[in-house]
Amino acid sequence: MIVFLLTLSFPKTEKIISSPTISYYQDNKFPIYLLNKEDFVVRTSLAIRSNDSLDIAKEIIETLTLHSPKSAYIPSLFEPVLPKGTKVLSIDIQDNILKINFNNTFLNIPKENQEQVLESLIYSLTEIENISGIMLFVESELFTHFPNQEKKYPTILTRDIGINKKYELESFKNVTKTTTYYVAKDDDVSYYVPVTLLSNDSKNKIEIVIERLKSSPYQNTNLISYLNASTELSRYEILESQVLLSFSNLLYEGMNADEMIEVVKHAIALSIKDTLDVEEVIFLN
Repeated sequence: MIVFLLTLSFPKTEKIISSPTISYYQDNKFPIYLLNKEDFVVRTSLAIRSNDSLDIAKEIIETLTLHSPKSAYIPSLFEPVLPKGTKVLSIDIQDNILKINFNNTFLNIPKENQEQVLESLIYSLTEIENISGIMLFVESELFTHFPNQEKKYPTILTRDIGINKKYELESFKNVTKTTTYYVAKDDDVSYYVPVTLLSNDSKNKIEIVIERLKSSPYQNTNLISYLNASTELSRYEILESQVLLSFSNLLYEGMNADEMIEVVKHAIALSIKDTLDVEEVIFLN
């Protein structure tokens, strides 16, 4: 039986590591990014049977492939992104880069979904420990663009591509990129939705993330942020692999405040981890 819910059993310490809190299986879970009904690429979790990086990558790709045996376990709220019949001809890891050689079916992606497919692949596969980027090949030829698209992609694809991108640009100079994780709720099921904002905002990226979490990024969507709108970031410190945060008042006000504060902390931690590429976020009293 598939169980998919927002887990609230977080550590009791003040140290919050940006790890997944969503699950729909009851054994080992691993983050994976799928499409929801609103065509957002969303963060959920997948049951993984292996600790080997290549085996994990293979399982993720199979789950992302339409009508594959593994995709049958995806809840109806979500959809895989790769075309039916997509096959991995070879796969390897070199210098923290995952190299995947697909068959030609990989190119049969509708134009309107091509960016989402790349976002889903990149964000899912770079969750694997020590994988910093991916290289794609189609029938052993390096992938740089889709046949019906002029846009060229870098040889090595990383999270720099962004996800569910939103543009608030007045110019293409001094562009700031931040990724914020919101909570979405469908049929009483909650999960995270990351949104990458490209703007000319001159504030520090941490300040931008906190401000974005006080509001919804889109009108008429179910994206939610539970961060208390009156909360102020009193201080922060960026270390080599950590970010220290201190807030002036309660992160969440309302019923079940203790539980919701942990949800808010994880949304903040995921956002800052993605935006600044740090390993952990520590909340100070």
